[in-house]
Amino acid sequence: MKSFKFQTTSSILSEVGSTGKIGQLMTDLGCQKVAFVTDSLILELGLATAALDSLKAAGITVYIIDDVVADPPEAMIRAAVEQAKSEGIDGVVSVGGGSSMDTAKLISVLARPDRPQDLDEMYGVDMVKGGRLPLILAPTTAGTGSEVTPISIVTTRTSEKKGVVSAQLYPDWAILDAELTIGLPAHVTAATGIDAMVHAIEAYTTKHAKNILSDTLARQALQLLGGAIHKACTQGEDREARSDMLLGSMLAGMAFANAPVAAVHALAYPLGGHFHVPHGLSNALVLPHVLEFNMEDDLAASQYSEIAPIIFPELKDKSNAEICSSMVQGFKDLGPDLGMKSTLREVGVNHNDLPMLAEDSMKQTRLLVNNPREMTYDAALAIYTAAL
Repeated sequence: MKSFKFQTTSSILSEVGSTGKIGQLMTDLGCQKVAFVTDSLILELGLATAALDSLKAAGITVYIIDDVVADPPEAMIRAAVEQAKSEGIDGVVSVGGGSSMDTAKLISVLARPDRPQDLDEMYGVDMVKGGRLPLILAPTTAGTGSEVTPISIVTTRTSEKKGVVSAQLYPDWAILDAELTIGLPAHVTAATGIDAMVHAIEAYTTKHAKNILSDTLARQALQLLGGAIHKACTQGEDREARSDMLLGSMLAGMAFANAPVAAVHALAYPLGGHFHVPHGLSNALVLPHVLEFNMEDDLAASQYSEIAPIIFPELKDKSNAEICSSMVQGFKDLGPDLGMKSTLREVGVNHNDLPMLAEDSMKQTRLLVNNPREMTYDAALAIYTAAL
């Protein structure tokens, strides 16, 4: 048996209404004053109310940080850390999307009284020194899987996406409360759902650290996501579909946290950094074209043929070649079928931007080394051109 290492969040609570238990969980972790990290829309929609009420009922003082924005920039994170430190917090809670959870993770390590490092020193893999404050994460979208990954993505001063990857970023508790995703717009549900599928697909085909446990989680994630995404988008009040999407997203997060993602994410990040395209949509826009590129590799094609019928059951009895070509077309059709934009032009990219995007994607070496087929500048440029 091949050797491998597998880590994940230590405790998970999956239950409708479970954010109402966060106060007791933070009390059990010994917290008295916590930073509550979210964004203003989450507060306006009332999605944070149950968690906030439970914290207050537990006698915990709450300091709210609600200015999180998508693709969190360094300046915002640094300001949030200084706010949290000045308030003397001893724990961190986040109810929100991937950006809020990523910000909360970084606050939990940077706002410690004995903070040994600056954010700049943490970029890369296993660069975080020391521990963190108690941390609970509750996602409001089914897509990032950030509640079970040791990764935070930051937008630098030069609009480059950089990752902090370290086991200290795993939270004490991941809370899966499908109630938080009820009413999420269909196009957001679709984009975040495809993002989760990408996590599972890239974990299954990763060049490094692929392992039997991540493979199993990736397949189960695709089963849940593929089976529920249409209903979650068209019948948004269906709690079973919403729960399946949330669970599928978490399982995909567990998979790619241990078998890392690759070129889809590497090519998606510049779209977010320069054009502020939501991460899930960025992934969806380049996914079919990266799949087509990777299928020139025989091993990748074989692996794609194993998982494609899980997502698209109608492919079950086809040949491997038919499965691969149909998988590419299936993802080209899926986004528009679910009401998403389908080309780079629709998100403001023009032909003159493509060389810059290709050049920036080549900086994502942490991700590109995992791709089943070597990605070059010319290949990236061709993929962006095809996606335009």
